Amino acid sequence: MSVPLLDSAVSLAYPIVTAIAGVGGAALAIVACTLALRALLIPLTLRVIRGERARAALAPRLAELNRKHRKDPERLRTELAGLYRSAGISPYAGFLPALLQAPFFLVTYRLFVSPTLAGHANALLHSRFLGAPLSAHLLGGPVWVFLPLLATIAAFAWLTVLTAAFVPLAAVLYLATTTAWTGTVEVWLRRHGLT
Repeated sequence: MSVPLLDSAVSLAYPIVTAIAGVGGAALAIVACTLALRALLIPLTLRVIRGERARAALAPRLAELNRKHRKDPERLRTELAGLYRSAGISPYAGFLPALLQAPFFLVTYRLFVSPTLAGHANALLHSRFLGAPLSAHLLGGPVWVFLPLLATIAAFAWLTVLTAAFVPLAAVLYLATTTAWTGTVEVWLRRHGLT
């Protein structure tokens, strides 16, 4: 299935990934691009953390509004929206970093499943990581390569592991890298008293 905007992003990403892959391999290219993306999202991540703190500070008022208007859902929605507006926060802001990463994940997926890109054979399909093709799937390739990556991902979220079972090893590598980044940032923020 062709999605023009996604196809354009894949065509743009392909020479970048193949250039990095030529220096250190496609797996390194995936890790480097993932880390670059996550680094670009740091300002947004910090805003999300501040928003989470603000929402936590509002928790008693939210509970009070829920108790007060539990029989009037429309009034409750209005009051909650007003409270969030007056505090200058959005209850949905936490989704933004994940939404911004979704296109990157989709591009990574397409880079390692498409037999041709821009009318040429996809050289990335022959790239390997620990002896397994980056285009291999957990349910159709050498399982042993996936186990350490899945263990890393499983430490953080089951849904991510479920996703990893159906995508190429390249996408699993992206998920493992971004999950490790998230865990590292959370530890760093806690150590520095920022959460």
